[in-house]
Amino acid sequence: MEQSNLARNLSALRRALGLSQEKAAEAIGVTRQALAKWESGETTPDILHSDKLAELYGVSLDDLLHYEQKPGSAPPPPRGKHVFGVVQMGERGQIVIPKRARELFGLSHGDTLVVLGDTNPGTAGIALVPSQLLTGLMELASQVQRDEDRKDSGQ
Repeated sequence: MEQSNLARNLSALRRALGLSQEKAAEAIGVTRQALAKWESGETTPDILHSDKLAELYGVSLDDLLHYEQKPGSAPPPPRGKHVFGVVQMGERGQIVIPKRARELFGLSHGDTLVVLGDTNPGTAGIALVPSQLLTGLMELASQVQRDEDRKDSGQ
């Protein structure tokens, strides 16, 4: 019997968190045997237990059920985090943002993105942020600073 996405995800997420079947089962109020059957694909948890499992593992219910985990790959990402796939950089540094990411973030042709970077070991990476988000944060910081300055001057 081929193991379902759900069964693979349940097993991988539990192991990724370092939980035994006993501890995971106890956390959602079922027996270890029930959890073992879900992880093997022999049976499937009902919607309420699936929701509790998603909460326990910190993933969306949709990813718990549908995330397609390739052999040797990572389990579903934490809730609110996304893996959109791999992109290849062109010779001039250009990349194509995957369609699913563009749709999720409402990005379209002509939008301006700010490229941010972190070069610290262990956290190094690049992030793309819509420029209007960064502009809004800078305006908010300026307003907070003006309010603090007025408070300090007694106005």
